[in-house]
Amino acid sequence: MRRVRGRLTRNARARRTRLVPLLALAHARSGDKGDTANVGLIARRAGDYALLVKEVTAARVARHFRALIRGPVERFELPNLRALNFLLHGALDGGGTISLKTDAQGKVFSTALLRMEIRVSR
Repeated sequence: MRRVRGRLTRNARARRTRLVPLLALAHARSGDKGDTANVGLIARRAGDYALLVKEVTAARVARHFRALIRGPVERFELPNLRALNFLLHGALDGGGTISLKTDAQGKVFSTALLRMEIRVSR
């Protein structure tokens, strides 16, 4: 493994980790709150919750949905439920009652989030 100033290089890190879709680690549920999609991400196993907290940040979720949302992403931690809750502001084109989007209630955001990949140790 190559080290650069005491840290592993990107290639070395890639060899020590693998990309895993969130679907392998969690399940999710989503819905609407006006123009905001609400997405809950729940760890399947207690040991995976810390990994989700570390890797599934509000910034990463915002990048993952960048083509679908207009506003910021907020993250809330619920350790007693082994869950993270995300609010995707500006995701529903005004909300279920006025939106012309096919998924005006934001039900597919949970499936879309579960397709996001994170790095886990081999």
